[in-house]
Amino acid sequence: QVQLVESGGGLVQAGGSLRLSCAASGRTFSWSGMAWFRQAPGKEREFVSAINWSGTSTNYADSVNGRFTISRDNAKSTVYLQMNGLKPEDTAVYYCAADRRIGGSANLRDINDYDDWGQGTQVTVSS
Repeated sequence: QVQLVESGGGLVQAGGSLRLSCAASGRTFSWSGMAWFRQAPGKEREFVSAINWSGTSTNYADSVNGRFTISRDNAKSTVYLQMNGLKPEDTAVYYCAADRRIGGSANLRDINDYDDWGQGTQVTVSS
């Protein structure tokens, strides 16, 4: 099991930027595929972005493609989500997730593909 702690959320005006971080501890982080999901009030948790174990492959939801960038630093056991051009519809709790399989892919977009989850960080975008 890996423990995940998100940070970097907050309140920002439309058009602004935030950088989320997810610090991992526990089993070997560098083998894991990692992802960000989000959940708005009254809605289901949805896929935002994923990155493979080495950081060489990424995947994005259509709604954030071109605005958000996922990256990772395996030496720091941390994954990041740089969010630019934020919109009010990006308002949600953002969750970090880890896939326990060795050699994690960036192609996993379903919540059931991920084994470990952080507690979430709130992102609020005002219009």
